[in-house]
Amino acid sequence: MSETASELRELYQEIVLEHSRHPRNFKKLAQATCSTEGFNPLCGDHIHLHLQVENGRIVDIGLEGSGCAISKASASVMSTLIKGQSVAEALALFDSFHQLVTVDGPVENIDRLGDMVAFAGVRAYPVRVKCATLAWHALSAALKSEAKQVSTE
Repeated sequence: MSETASELRELYQEIVLEHSRHPRNFKKLAQATCSTEGFNPLCGDHIHLHLQVENGRIVDIGLEGSGCAISKASASVMSTLIKGQSVAEALALFDSFHQLVTVDGPVENIDRLGDMVAFAGVRAYPVRVKCATLAWHALSAALKSEAKQVSTE
């Protein structure tokens, strides 16, 4: 294993452990302007995502639910990344993250993904991709006012 791959694996483990043990923005959000529910039937991950969007900007986010360490950590890191972003910026981050975990090759705006880059390794495990992307799919659906419930299936 190369030194870079080893460093990325170590970063992944640190981020997943930290964010799954101490998730950010896991709270009820009283002032939500849009919300959706996400479910991953293969792993049992279940998330309720609530957003407070004002003037096209994500002012606050609240996450509730349960899931595996990857799902919980991905949702937590995502929540810190999108807070304060415009709706368009958050959707662009969704596209970049989805590319990161599903496509082998260059990723647009990878520098804006911050700690989410550590999840690149899940690409090799399709079942884990569903865990890592669940909160992101819920985010996209909520921001686009699509389905009130999304599933990884």
